[in-house]
This record gives sequence, C-alpha cells and structure tokens, in this order.
Amino acid sequence: MTSHTVSAAASGTWVLGDLTVNRIGFGAMRLTGSAAFHEGVPGERSRSIAVLRRAVELGIDHIDTAAFYFSRLRSANELINSALAPYSDDLVISTKVGPARDACGGWAEPARPDQLRGQVEENLRQLGRDHLDVVNLRIMGQDSVSEHFGALSELRDAGLVRHLGISNARPEHLAQAEAIAPVVCVQNRYGLDAPDRTGMLGVCAARGIAFVPFFSIAGEGSESGAVRAEHDEVLTVARAHGASPAQVRLAWTLAQGSHVLAIPGTGNPDHLADNVAAGTLRLTPEELQLLDRNRT
Repeated sequence: MTSHTVSAAASGTWVLGDLTVNRIGFGAMRLTGSAAFHEGVPGERSRSIAVLRRAVELGIDHIDTAAFYFSRLRSANELINSALAPYSDDLVISTKVGPARDACGGWAEPARPDQLRGQVEENLRQLGRDHLDVVNLRIMGQDSVSEHFGALSELRDAGLVRHLGISNARPEHLAQAEAIAPVVCVQNRYGLDAPDRTGMLGVCAARGIAFVPFFSIAGEGSESGAVRAEHDEVLTVARAHGASPAQVRLAWTLAQGSHVLAIPGTGNPDHLADNVAAGTLRLTPEELQLLDRNRT
C-alpha cells in the first residue's frame, strides 16, 4: 500500500459540533518519547516537530492532546505550539482534563470540579490559544459526572471551550452529560483487542455523536505500544492488500461506522504516513468477518 501521496481526506469526514474533521486524526501522546508519559526514552524534539508539520501536510486536521502528556524532557502541548502556531483555521485541537500529574510526573488525585478551570487554562497557556476547540472530560471512576461536566459547561458558556466530550464513559455518563450540555464525542478504549463492552459505539451512532477510540493499534499494549504477536487473521488481510497490520487495524476501526474517528499516535514520520494511508484501505465484508473472529 503506497503512502506517498495519500491524504487524510481519503478517510472521509465527520462534524464535531460545527467543526468538520477528517476521520483520520493524530494522537499526541507518543510525541514525547518512545513510550507514553515518563516511560521509555524521551523523543528528539526536532523529529517530533517535523512529524506534526508533516501530519498537517498530509491533511490531518484533528489533533488529540492533553496537558498531562509530558515526559522528562518533552511536553506534547509545547511541541504542538512550537510546530503549528499560528494555527490554521481548519485545525481542530482536542484536549482532555480530569487526570492530574505532579511536576515529577507522578499521578496525583484527579481534578475536582472546581479545579477543572485551572486545567483548561493550563492547556490554553501551553497551546498558546484563547479557546479550546474540544475538551473531553476523562472520567476517573466516578458514577456521576454531573458536577464535573457542569463546571466544563460553564467554561463553554464563558467562551474558553467551544465543544465538550467525555472519555472512558458508560451510557449513563453520556445521559448525565447531555442533560447539561451537548456532547460532540466520546473517547473510549476500543479496537480489535478491546471490545466495546459498554455499548457506547452503538449509542453514539444512534445519537449522531463521534466515537473516538484510543489504543486502536496498540491493543493490549496500551501506553506501551503494540507489544503483542500479531493475529494470523490480521496478517492474512494485510498481505492481501500489501498493507501493514497497523493499517488493517485502523481500517477495521474506521469500518465500524461513519461516526468513528481514529487518532493513532506516533513520533515516527514513516509510521505517520502509513497511518494516514490506512484511510484509503477498504476491507471487504468477508475480511471484516475474518477479523471479527479475534474479538472476545
């Protein structure tokens, strides 16, 4: 599968509120090093900046990031600011709030509702923006999100945030959030190795809400990356298309519905081009059925 002239536009589009984005986007978590957060080896700054600029050249107009994406030497938001500011009008940057890390990188207590404004303002400062396009509330085990989402809704009304989403959510969380303000997307773990046990894929489809899986390539590796031996079925489909297993996994993800967006992350320019090219890969019904055999 060639990736030299492909554009993210080949993946199709979806509308987040009033913001049209290509369905293949970019996740910024792996910009900071060989693994997420403080794990692995810090990434080379110039290479990460080059990846971001190349992503935009390849038609990526949706970048997912967070202030807590940082390693010992690198901050994803700072890299995005350095590489892409001043930002083009059609670039949509999504961020997440809720989790918290201290200055040494350790995980701290999740933010209370009254602390979310500080997290939003930190993202604004790091990105060099006066508003955030999309802010996702990362749900940290609570049964009710009403207070947290209400706090974000107030920031939306104040003009600091344009659209809101939720992450790591169940259907009841979505109902609670929608009772307060519109929800444009749900970010949950999902992929060939991560079934949708909450049913959020279908709920989002029925409500016209974007479903944005994370770890759709990494699978069981999560933050550490793809550490598994690849399934034979994935390899079979990859060979049939002259594609990589990662491209097959992304194509399978996008095939689950027109409302599904992909945000694969990488600090490698070659992997970036391959990920974008996955938006052109169309799997047959028979291939999708073959791949579905791996699901549990």
